[in-house]
Amino acid sequence: MHPNPMVGCVLTLDDAVVGEGHHAAFGGPHAEIVALEAAHGATGGATAYVSLEPCNHQGKTPPCVRALIDAGIRRVVYGAPDPGAESGGGADALRAAGVEVLGPVWSSEAARAENPAFFHRAYHRTPFVALKLAMSMDARIAAMPGRRTRLTGPEAEREVHRLRTGFDAILIGAATARADDPRLTVRLVPPGRVPPRRVVLAPNADIATDAALFSDASSAPVHVFCALDAPEQAVERLETAGAHVHPVSGAGAPGRLSVDAILETCAEIGIDSILCEGGGTLAGSLLAERHVHRFWLFIAPTTLGERGVPAFPPDAERLDWSDFRQVAGPESFGPDTLIVLDRQEG
Repeated sequence: MHPNPMVGCVLTLDDAVVGEGHHAAFGGPHAEIVALEAAHGATGGATAYVSLEPCNHQGKTPPCVRALIDAGIRRVVYGAPDPGAESGGGADALRAAGVEVLGPVWSSEAARAENPAFFHRAYHRTPFVALKLAMSMDARIAAMPGRRTRLTGPEAEREVHRLRTGFDAILIGAATARADDPRLTVRLVPPGRVPPRRVVLAPNADIATDAALFSDASSAPVHVFCALDAPEQAVERLETAGAHVHPVSGAGAPGRLSVDAILETCAEIGIDSILCEGGGTLAGSLLAERHVHRFWLFIAPTTLGERGVPAFPPDAERLDWSDFRQVAGPESFGPDTLIVLDRQEG
């Protein structure tokens, strides 16, 4: 489905459901078309309930507006307006054809919660950024610095792999790359249409080329962001190993990269959505600079003690949580608990 939005449609006639459908794959039939086909012609005078305003343009698939009109749909109720310059305007086209239209019936907050990356991409130049963090009940992410610590169970891990399928890229810092040696690929669930790119922030370009990330760099590209003055030999070593290296400006402090420069470069190379999976320093920077739009927080029923690595920076009081709202959860994944927070836009 990605980069298209998640859309569902239900058709009713005489108080009975006659067809249901959802948009399952990028380039495939939209939710309305699937629902119409499921109705087997029982659509004359029916009502269509659809989460997103029906599209009104010829793209990879024909316009849903024309299909609804031709099927004799009498009434359309939709949740969110389509923000696309080309695909929008479906409600007006339906009304012009004599179809009764009610919508949008969702608030803008509800619409963004359903399809956050889709709506962000429609209005912003830089990528949509989500943060995934797994922590203990005493807000620790590892038993001690540099030690790989598995906090959550297989059910939560499977959910993280599912989340990865909806993003263009997975982001980590160099410390996480060294400590965990992750692959950052989708393995525990059906893969998405395109493997997410792996992005590592390494100011000194000091990522080991025998890291797991490079084992499949040909099929899931690796992008390394480093400082403008990173050692030339280190950059060449990474490029020889198959990485795309992007030198960017610093953030003012030694060893820190400009997040703004990173996100601008990501947008330039076609990365529209990013899932950050660690570590604590990177997460704190993204939160402090208000770059996080969605926050998936997994809480494991364990404690790690004072030697553990804090989930948030020592000066965590500087983080402003006033505009974050819980949009999902708490939800259990095995023994672990997930809550989802969205930053509300003014």
